Amino acid sequence: MIENRLDHRSRPLFSRRRLLQVGGIGSLRLTLPSLLQAEELERSAARSKSQAKSCIFIHQYGGLSQLDSWDMKSDAPLEIRGPYEPIETATPGFRICELMPRLAQMSEQYAVIRSMTHKMSQHDKANSMLLAGRDKPAADDPSFGAVVTKLRPAMASIPGHVWLQKFGGGAAPPDHTYLTGGRLGMAYAPMLIGERHDDNPASADFRVRAFDPQKDVGPTRLNQRRNLLRGIQSLSRIGTTSEFEAVDLYHQRSIELLHGNEAKSAFEIDKEEASVRDRYGRNPLGQNLLLARRLVESGVRLVNVVAWTGLAAREKFVSVETWDMHGNADVGIFENGWNGLPFALPRTDQAVASLLEDLRDRGLLDSTLVVLVGEFGRTPVISKGAKRIGRDHWPQCYSAMLAGAGIRGGSVYGESDKRAAYVKTNPVTLEDFTATLFAAMDINPASRLSPDGFTVPASSGNPIAALL
Repeated sequence: MIENRLDHRSRPLFSRRRLLQVGGIGSLRLTLPSLLQAEELERSAARSKSQAKSCIFIHQYGGLSQLDSWDMKSDAPLEIRGPYEPIETATPGFRICELMPRLAQMSEQYAVIRSMTHKMSQHDKANSMLLAGRDKPAADDPSFGAVVTKLRPAMASIPGHVWLQKFGGGAAPPDHTYLTGGRLGMAYAPMLIGERHDDNPASADFRVRAFDPQKDVGPTRLNQRRNLLRGIQSLSRIGTTSEFEAVDLYHQRSIELLHGNEAKSAFEIDKEEASVRDRYGRNPLGQNLLLARRLVESGVRLVNVVAWTGLAAREKFVSVETWDMHGNADVGIFENGWNGLPFALPRTDQAVASLLEDLRDRGLLDSTLVVLVGEFGRTPVISKGAKRIGRDHWPQCYSAMLAGAGIRGGSVYGESDKRAAYVKTNPVTLEDFTATLFAAMDINPASRLSPDGFTVPASSGNPIAALL
């Protein structure tokens, strides 16, 4: 059973017998934080006997319009509702955009939140907030993926955290917010695949180069470095610290990647049948989501995917900011080009629906959380951009989709006003959203990440019980 933060507030942290035991630990040079850590390790060991959960986190980078996807307002004036019609889903009373017919048929597999909210309309800062799951993140806050990797390490000889398609363009958050482990250390940083826009499985010459050994750093050199680290650690007065742990783990995983074939095999997407690749869509998002499925199937705990849907015929690359649909990039929000809904939303519908079907058919949906969200939404009123019409940034009210890992499918949480401009009921902060993701993955949001064992919880939010 998932324990939420309210459980910990309403019951004693220790039994009377446990407190008496704590009274005698000083003579054994134990501290209360070390005792807490030991208890958490015991719980983790017990949980590891069952199937640990994974997550595929899909970033609709740039900010999807809630009015043209999950929260349509068909009775609003045209300048608010846009040109698309809502269609019925498999869930009575729940309607979504006509550009998502496959997801409409699968509505019993996922939940939609229509009341996401914060106050930051600047891309880079809003993305940093989403990554950390905090309204006011510190510069060294670890991302959600880094925390998951720390609290639920991968058991297989495979990276615990992989990032597919790097953020790019002016909307990108600083690299340190997602390509490092923050204060947790580089051991919890993701393995990055796709530094360039054409470095993805949809490209004919795609190859994962991360397994290529550096000329001057082979397995022997890595083993020497690790042995040296252990020697220094044994002489240290402070013993094993979080810094030593992070560096040691980093070297261990580097050695495993160079020696083993398990991780390499997981990335070989060309082993998939052509019909499967076609079903996901032969575009960056479709192929990255297929690769993400292969990775979680192989034991990767967290896969982040930037939802760049590629280019239309004869288009030149501008940015991977697919969903930043101002109309400023020679493509209007309702035009059929890389930065327009008629191009991007059907490709997303195809890819995400195929992912959910694949996970379900392979028995992985119950153990894999799927998240689909941007850093904010779009303005209710359609505006004229520099070149085409579009919608501008709008963080006050937007939508997110969650599926798998025990999320209650066929449900809609929260409500917006008649223009999808402001939250009407059940506002969801980034803290509560992230706490819900942790809870769905059987991670206590109150888990402490700091060396002292008391401060800095994984999340300060409260899980949304109605979705779990």
